[in-house]
Amino acid sequence: MKSTKILIAGFGGQGILFSGKALAYTGLKANKEVSWLPSYGPEMRGGTANCSVIISDVPVGSPIVDKPDVLIAMNKPSLDKYFYETEKDGYIVYDSSLVVTDAKRDDVKVYEIPATKLASDNAIVGLANMIILGKVIKETGIFTLEEIKNSLTQMVPAKKAELLEKNIKAIELGYNF
Repeated sequence: MKSTKILIAGFGGQGILFSGKALAYTGLKANKEVSWLPSYGPEMRGGTANCSVIISDVPVGSPIVDKPDVLIAMNKPSLDKYFYETEKDGYIVYDSSLVVTDAKRDDVKVYEIPATKLASDNAIVGLANMIILGKVIKETGIFTLEEIKNSLTQMVPAKKAELLEKNIKAIELGYNF
């Protein structure tokens, strides 16, 4: 039985919920059991935003992720809050353009990726979330690059083809970082 609990955390407007939705949709397409639970403050943009995603081979009993196997932190408050909650042998991926920390752990794999800077440098501002998602896909092996790209193709409407191209570019940037 394989089950992966993912927590994506940051501020509203950073694409937290979309990242979670992309993971959940890819899980559904891969015939996995999936849970997607968004959580955000009343402020929306600028307020806290979290998204719990569970991808499993067996039915998901509870959608709550309090001890993630994979933590994606898009800001410092999120990294501070969940850094020590991440399961042993798990993964922590954070945006080092926005987060400076000296917190250390020897029992998890930690990846610092300057996602916001990479997005800016590659003319895909606002897609730091997808850059980090690409890195998570590569390091965890939860899905292949092709699986996530195929899901995005179905998630993004044809009338917004330019957004699809930018999201795929962002995923590839993170995957190859």
